[in-house]
Amino acid sequence: MKLTKERIVDAGMATFAETGYHGLSMRQVAERLDAHAGSLYYHVRGKEELLALMADRVCRHAYDAGGAALAALPPEATWREAIDAQATALRRSLKQHPGGALLLADSPSALSPGGLSLMERLLKTLLDAGVPAEHCGIAADTLLSHVTGFVLQEQTEPQAPTVTAETYADLCARFPLVMEQLPRLGQDEKFRRSVGLLCAGFETLRSA
Repeated sequence: MKLTKERIVDAGMATFAETGYHGLSMRQVAERLDAHAGSLYYHVRGKEELLALMADRVCRHAYDAGGAALAALPPEATWREAIDAQATALRRSLKQHPGGALLLADSPSALSPGGLSLMERLLKTLLDAGVPAEHCGIAADTLLSHVTGFVLQEQTEPQAPTVTAETYADLCARFPLVMEQLPRLGQDEKFRRSVGLLCAGFETLRSA
């Protein structure tokens, strides 16, 4: 099969899901494609460009998913619902790409069209909501970082250790506030509430 940039990105995504940022190499990608490493450089200049292309693909998928989610909202939807739709779509897209959150967190920052599109649309949502322009950049970056971090934790969180009744009682006695506040919600509800808390903070900027 002919070697193309799209096939190289496909192989890069699959390899990255197994090895992470530091383990990814052009040689491994070439082996997955049953090709010589040197032939990859006719299409991709190196590992850094490959990572940028991979991150851009994830972002473009997330942008398209967010567009569909926004289109499905009723005309009377609030700005908070628009932000929730974009955040939820990004989370879903990252989870659909094994290692997607790790890719966005670990890969070098790049001015990719996909990533810029996500930020541009979110900035417009915040501006239209009345958030002052000087705060929109930090607000949008905080939200995107939260979503990436949330999914990264979901995809790497180890299995909860077994705790005996005696140990649990001891923890409750020593750390009553922590144990009382330990999340007992499902991940979907926890995510929804966390985005709601961020929106509540954005609301104060609108009021100011």
